Amino acid sequence: MSIQITKLDSTQADFKKSLDALLAFEASTDEAIERAVGGILADVKARGDAAVLEYTNRFDRIPNGGAPSMAAFDIPEAELQAALAAIPEAQRNALHIAAQRIRVFHERQKQELNGFTYTEADGTVLGQKVTPLDRVGIYVPGGKAAYPSSVLMNAIPAHVAGVQEIIMVVPTPDGVKNQMVLAAAAIAGVTRVITIGGAQAVAALAHGTETIAPVDKIVGPGNAYVAAAKRRVFGIVGIDMIAGPSEILIICDGTTDPDWVAMDLFSQAEHDELAQAILLCPDADYIAKVEASINKLLPTMPRAEVIRTSLTDRGALVKVCDMAEACAIANSIAAEHLEISAENPQQWADQIRHAGAMFLGRYSSESLGDYCCGPNHVLPTSRTARFSSPLGVYDFQKRSSIIHVSEAGAQTLGKVAAELAYGEGLQAHARSAELRLK
Repeated sequence: MSIQITKLDSTQADFKKSLDALLAFEASTDEAIERAVGGILADVKARGDAAVLEYTNRFDRIPNGGAPSMAAFDIPEAELQAALAAIPEAQRNALHIAAQRIRVFHERQKQELNGFTYTEADGTVLGQKVTPLDRVGIYVPGGKAAYPSSVLMNAIPAHVAGVQEIIMVVPTPDGVKNQMVLAAAAIAGVTRVITIGGAQAVAALAHGTETIAPVDKIVGPGNAYVAAAKRRVFGIVGIDMIAGPSEILIICDGTTDPDWVAMDLFSQAEHDELAQAILLCPDADYIAKVEASINKLLPTMPRAEVIRTSLTDRGALVKVCDMAEACAIANSIAAEHLEISAENPQQWADQIRHAGAMFLGRYSSESLGDYCCGPNHVLPTSRTARFSSPLGVYDFQKRSSIIHVSEAGAQTLGKVAAELAYGEGLQAHARSAELRLK
């Protein structure tokens, strides 16, 4: 049975309305989830370890009557190293290569984020000091979903930034630990791994308990309960983002093997039924070839039904007038992943202002960026690429202004500040500046 994927044409009178309807996604707030999360956060804040222990034993179905204490959830460094040694050599090598590439990219990124100072003619020194956060929490999904790549992508930039303590929480439903996740933690420089998850883990990281020190920021993906908890604790701690469904937008000039493009669309559609995969192309015949490839290749996919639902409900094949129009539409969509599969991709990349990550040329499949190219795969979704950026070293740093006013500088700046302060009706501000005038 062929996929009934949406087909749009930019020349249609209702094109914008149809595209907007396709793109529309608002994470619905489930009142039951919000109530449950609110109760868990309050309970962990009040009872600390006892609440975390109780919720984890219940929700993760910890065997043998549950863990007797929080200590049972800590994974010692020796166990992480044992996991690294135990996984197949090919997996171990892949983790090492990916980690090295991610580390090199983020070390280069750090070089661009140094502080600065400059001295004015009167001796006043102004500048900015960049310092890392002290302690961060990394949430890693567990159970059916196990993402060692996310461990690398979240922990390595924190490590490169100079964060001293990186606390990783990962649920282990039924007590089952994923060895690749533990191996990735060993490689990435994680300080401590605690096998807890859900809203109770977010609460423990945000508020602290008897055995878990509060962190400054929480990063990493999770389910609806984790997302709701992160949203609620923002302000007490920093968070990276509230991520929506995964997205891929492909701009193609019709010169790439249509099987490649179809599989790239699948690579996001297989995440879940709400993922979005869209092709923009000026060649109608080529679009038909991609559609044929989709129908040919779908039966070979283990997650065929997830892909089918995703492409049917939220996917699209869009005929545009030309590549320039495709770029304009791409800027409006502001996709998480943008592939420019064309003969001269840089020409079109120069026209892109909004995208989480850009993959240029037909050999740059999005999947390579997910795992091992080096740039971070934690990216803004749901059009937030219009105002936010990929996770990076800068997410684990903060900036302090440096103001060292000289005696001569105070004579000039004091008069300016006093004038503005009087204008705002803040006399103490004005007098504070004036007292330093000669």
